[in-house]
Amino acid sequence: MEDDVIGVTIATKAPCTDHRSDSAAMYRKDKSIQMKSSASSLYNNLSVLPISDKSLTYFTVVHANTVNMVSASADGLNFSHRQLQSKEGSVALSSSLITQASWCVLPSRVLLVLTSQKGIQMYESDGSIMVYWHALDALETPQAQAVFARGIAPAGGRYICVGTSSGLVLVFDIPTKGTNITLAEVLAEHRDAITDIACETCEGKDRDVDLVTADDSGVLCVWKSGDDFRLVMKISAYGVTCSSVKLWDGVIAAAYGTGQIRLYDASTGAISAELDSHARWIYTLDIAPETGRLLSGAEDSFVQIWQLSRCEESGVIEVEHRHSECVTDTQICGARFCDPQGSAFAVTGYDLNEIIRYVQL
Repeated sequence: MEDDVIGVTIATKAPCTDHRSDSAAMYRKDKSIQMKSSASSLYNNLSVLPISDKSLTYFTVVHANTVNMVSASADGLNFSHRQLQSKEGSVALSSSLITQASWCVLPSRVLLVLTSQKGIQMYESDGSIMVYWHALDALETPQAQAVFARGIAPAGGRYICVGTSSGLVLVFDIPTKGTNITLAEVLAEHRDAITDIACETCEGKDRDVDLVTADDSGVLCVWKSGDDFRLVMKISAYGVTCSSVKLWDGVIAAAYGTGQIRLYDASTGAISAELDSHARWIYTLDIAPETGRLLSGAEDSFVQIWQLSRCEESGVIEVEHRHSECVTDTQICGARFCDPQGSAFAVTGYDLNEIIRYVQL
């Protein structure tokens, strides 16, 4: 496979063969983490929280109405397991399926956010204490339409945004400590179910946009967060679901059911590149904030890794393919870098009861 830069379509629809022996490979397989239950077939079904001062990494994976939580030591030898059940308030709901679990890192605290068919739950980072519960109002949803929340991201240093099946984005104001969490705003620009939400991950730059929301029709809404969230632009539907979206250094990376990734300039909405990255539906994206590495995982059993960068002189977005990994016979539903540099990543697959880890060579 040849490396390409922006302005050309990058094709990677190769047969599913093991690329780890390739001389250009960047990563090798490491010890896997066993889970108590398998991963459900959900978009972005893996969240990772590195705790550098404790040399630990936390993982969450959703199975039906349960969240598998695993903490792993840096050497990969010691693990601790915990499971969270879907609840309404303090009451367990055996029939309420969880749709996503994700950590939200704010300057003052870290919360674990769960979304389900019934509502939104927020926990302290270790899952030990529920600090907030928000019920979804089924009466506001047309009959025969599913009710659920999905899409989770921090924003503006003090907010957590959560999407819903009706296309609304709920903005919660998070205090520095305690349980006095309030619904501050409701963003109502989407007409279809929210699939994913992303915040700006490149720190130290004040940009005109810092939040992107995506929906089932493929529409992207680009926002500037603040006391009042401001819609900056809409990027029109692509004709297929946008399953996962990320925002880094003013670049929007959006993954679609066609197996393609589109890169947009967040300030203009212009397409910078279109990557033919997978042969089947993409389920997950991630970006390493310190290096700009972009990771994608799909139903075709492949993980692809790209390098994003900006030309200092022209500001043009450039992309280069760096690594391809086949997780044999696995429908990938979650993939995340395990550190801000992107020196390791982890993968989950539908009906697979392990987290597969890879480390840089």
